Amino acid sequence: MPFPRTSGILLHPTSFPGPYGIGDLGGPARQFIDFLVESGQRLWQILPLGPTDFGNSPYMSFSSAAGNPLLISLDVLVSQGFLSDEDLQNPPAFNPDFIDFEQVETWKIPLLRKASFQFKDAASPSQQQAFADFCAAKARWLEDYALFMALHKTQPEGLWNAWPLPLRDRHPDALAQARQELADEIYCQKFWQFEFFRQWSGLKQYANQHHIQIFGDIPIYVSLNSSDVWANPDLFQLDDDKQPIFVAGVPPDYFAETGQRWGNPLYDWKHLEVTDFAWWIDRFKDCLELVDLIRIDHFRGFDSYWAVPAEEETAVKGAWLLGPGEKLFMAVRDALGSLPIVAEDLGDIDQAVLDLRDQFGFPGMKILHFAFGSDGGNPYLPYNTTHNSVIYTGTHDNDTTVGWYEAANDHEKDRFYRYLGGISPDGVAWDAIRLAMSSVANQAIVPLQDVCSLGTNARMNTPGTVDNNWRWRYRAEALRSEYSHRLYEMAEIYGRYVPLPPVEPQPAPPQPSPEADS
Repeated sequence: MPFPRTSGILLHPTSFPGPYGIGDLGGPARQFIDFLVESGQRLWQILPLGPTDFGNSPYMSFSSAAGNPLLISLDVLVSQGFLSDEDLQNPPAFNPDFIDFEQVETWKIPLLRKASFQFKDAASPSQQQAFADFCAAKARWLEDYALFMALHKTQPEGLWNAWPLPLRDRHPDALAQARQELADEIYCQKFWQFEFFRQWSGLKQYANQHHIQIFGDIPIYVSLNSSDVWANPDLFQLDDDKQPIFVAGVPPDYFAETGQRWGNPLYDWKHLEVTDFAWWIDRFKDCLELVDLIRIDHFRGFDSYWAVPAEEETAVKGAWLLGPGEKLFMAVRDALGSLPIVAEDLGDIDQAVLDLRDQFGFPGMKILHFAFGSDGGNPYLPYNTTHNSVIYTGTHDNDTTVGWYEAANDHEKDRFYRYLGGISPDGVAWDAIRLAMSSVANQAIVPLQDVCSLGTNARMNTPGTVDNNWRWRYRAEALRSEYSHRLYEMAEIYGRYVPLPPVEPQPAPPQPSPEADS
């Protein structure tokens, strides 16, 4: 579906500033939303919000529906009475610029566990009822997820398909015994989800009240090491020992001579079709509770996907297999109506993928970093984009614009320079922002790193690598008023900002104290 002409900023919540080693859903999140409002922006794009596995990638999560407990604000837990000021008095000397995930988990998880048991012992009847209502509403995925995470912490083998057979194959008696023995850990996992959703819901409400829409992200694939695959093995291409038969990836190309072997299990699309794609419909429904718009990562995999035999160490010996195509999106549309979906149509794309995208009116993506490597027919040049698209300076998988320009070859630099008629005093990042804002694309998205004109050291992710990704954070002073004024001016002059009525002050939702209703 086409979207109105707007613009926004790409920033994952882990990148918020604060004293606790990782961004969270507390005060700095609202300050960022205020910055968006002051800048005339209407969109806040994020990465997937799930709990992350090895490598800390938001695209490799323990669950496609759960939230990341590390995003829970400890300050909010203090305000609720489930932690004390003393609990937070002596945090480690966290690096303010980069996340040390191991250090954060070592310090924060025990505090989250303490808050869980404080809630269990001291929450008011109304709070306990809210928790029970949440668990009932989310039972479809929460029961399996909480048990999976509790088992994951107790089993010496990390992957669930190496667990003892009764647990691997979900024998009812073994699961019942595990639920009894791991009741405390299961309770913690459920409480963390309750609190994450409560805090995120409040943040989304704050954003929407200020006319900011949240632009979320669905990875096409899920992690093998997830409650999704453990609880639903029939939906995936697994053998009798619950090992993947084929795994996801992309074929060799100019950037990777052996391709990319991602390792995610592939879907059994025939089985999913028999169920009328119920799992995928539920997944879209879950996502739309958290965000207003959805980007589908690796959209091309719905038309055809690169299947790599699981025993292969590289992606060279794969094959293209047909995906569900229009059948999936027709089923989703029939169940949920016309969805606010953006298709990530980058990489090895053929006409069939574009036809599937256009059949449902999904906007595609245009990346300015890709625009200057060839001639005037380059599809990413601003004058070659279409209205029904989203243009970026770069995405989370690209270098920052400053880093991209510094590493560009002479041909790219020359074309960029001549296209602009020179580099302005504001620098290449702001020149690229102006190109994106002035393009015909209905939506323009800029990473915060480009707003701040940061170099390669602020890059969020380098595809094909594991170390030092997803770690970048900004400091509170980075949200400078001069950036806000400049963004506002661009949004106004390029027709991406429509003045809206002032936001009516909203009273903070009541937070019953632990003693209330007792």
